[in-house]
Amino acid sequence: MTKRKGKTVSFDAMVKFFMHNYNIPTKRDFDRLNDRLDRLEKLIRTLPARGRRPTEKTNELSPASATEIVLELIKHSPNGIAITQIREQTGFDDKKLRNIIYRLNQMGKIIRVNRGSYKASE
Repeated sequence: MTKRKGKTVSFDAMVKFFMHNYNIPTKRDFDRLNDRLDRLEKLIRTLPARGRRPTEKTNELSPASATEIVLELIKHSPNGIAITQIREQTGFDDKKLRNIIYRLNQMGKIIRVNRGSYKASE
């Protein structure tokens, strides 16, 4: 007759052991996560739109992105505006301006007048 060694382990205990050791999430973990996501979504809905703040001089909304700022500058110059003028007025570096100009040109919102000068397309 062989002796029994140790206590028998229930199936539930074994499952809990593996879930704990291998970091397997439980239904309770998913419920907590869903509750946190719901709270975050409610918080996001209550926040104002990103990047659009009234300017101090007027109650108009200022452009939200750098692309919109550059496009507005180009639109307000009917004969075209040079990249150097845009750089002076916005303070953006060369790399950022080149990327913005390239993107606006690809979208067809601006056209090239001559080298380094652009105007808004009709």
